Amino acid sequence: MPSELVEHDWDLTPKQAVALQRELRQRLSNTDHLGHVERVAGVDVGFEAQGTITRAAVVVLDATTRAPMEQAVARLPTRMPYIPGLLSFREVPAVLEALQKLRRPPDLLMCDGHGIAHPRRMGIACHVGLLTGVPSIGVAKSRLTGQHGEVPEEKGKWVALKDGQETIGAVLRSRRNVKPIYVSPGHHISLETALKWTLHYLTRYRLPETTRAADKLASRK
Repeated sequence: MPSELVEHDWDLTPKQAVALQRELRQRLSNTDHLGHVERVAGVDVGFEAQGTITRAAVVVLDATTRAPMEQAVARLPTRMPYIPGLLSFREVPAVLEALQKLRRPPDLLMCDGHGIAHPRRMGIACHVGLLTGVPSIGVAKSRLTGQHGEVPEEKGKWVALKDGQETIGAVLRSRRNVKPIYVSPGHHISLETALKWTLHYLTRYRLPETTRAADKLASRK
């Protein structure tokens, strides 16, 4: 796996953040660079104190059994207001802090949010993956960009999410008769592998167990 990690300043204007996203997207790799996967981390972010505090939660699950192994929470002052398309600049600093609290890094990250299924191909999963070097997947509850056809009702079926001729993710039926979820590669992972891991963590709920566990921890007061 490539060892060079990205670092950047967080004190940015929205215009500077957009420019940085365009620069960072050139460094993304959407081919598989996974080693042996034992620890898979669900990542989610919530907010406290009327949005002034960012609360990031990371829950590590066993890659085989899906059993919880470790968890961490970090709270930081919120750095940037809510701006669609720039949410990673608001959320990632606390995510990095939470990841540092783990006994050892996870082998794979599954983020509540998008990977390359983003107008500038730089959702939270891409951003965290570039900064940590850990392969990452975005699993989102709603579409941010792109178009797709009808998704079959059977669990596990999916259709491509496209922006023009480019495939930027998959729209996956995670449970029959519920709204689909949006899966996209972040960094060091392909769409095929991102789908495989998302399906592995699906049980009887709409969201994978990684997302469900992290969401519970992120929203806990």
